[in-house]
Amino acid sequence: MSQLLTALEKKIGYQFNNRELLKQALTPPSAGLPIDNQRLEFFGDSVLQLCSTRLVYNSHHSWQEGSLSKLRGKVVSTDSLHVWALDMEIALEHGPRSLKNKRGCSPKELADAVEALLAAVVLDAEANGDDGIACAFAIVEGRFGEIVRKASKKDWEKDDPKTALQEKTASLGLSAPKYDLIEKTGPDHAPSFKCRVCVGELEVEASGSTLKRAQVEAARVLLGLLAQKNDS
Repeated sequence: MSQLLTALEKKIGYQFNNRELLKQALTPPSAGLPIDNQRLEFFGDSVLQLCSTRLVYNSHHSWQEGSLSKLRGKVVSTDSLHVWALDMEIALEHGPRSLKNKRGCSPKELADAVEALLAAVVLDAEANGDDGIACAFAIVEGRFGEIVRKASKKDWEKDDPKTALQEKTASLGLSAPKYDLIEKTGPDHAPSFKCRVCVGELEVEASGSTLKRAQVEAARVLLGLLAQKNDS
């Protein structure tokens, strides 16, 4: 385990003075050990929010709160932290309950370990008289800096077309999108929904296996129409 911890320190660019803090950060409650990483994860959540907020804020001076929040949300999401944990090859500590748990490490546990790790860095650095937040920010910036700086508002149109459409229409001074259910067809176990979205004189229909999916697809198509209209 000592070699794994050393390898992790090299990957984040920080060497712990107190290795016990690092071990605690990597100990999930599911291990069943007396000390786990829940308190560190609680602290680390705020550390990550602060560091990612600062990174996003400093990288996009012309963006308003809504866009900044969306980009920060992509950085701090469970999926994002899970991938980061896998890239760092984080190995969680095992305990008496670990042997009974055959499902392996969940994405949430690995994401929590990343947050706990950032908290451990802050506490370890401050105990040594250093700026803990600066150390944590350097780690976050090293992971997400280039991604954040290259980010575009179009990045999340694919993820959340309905919100993107609402923001687009507002920026163009158009009326807010209006969604209507046209029909529901098919059996109960495999329904199909057709909906309509209207913005001014523009109108689009789309279908999906749920009403939400139909609305999302309609919003996606209407976004494309608005883009074509603005380009012409």
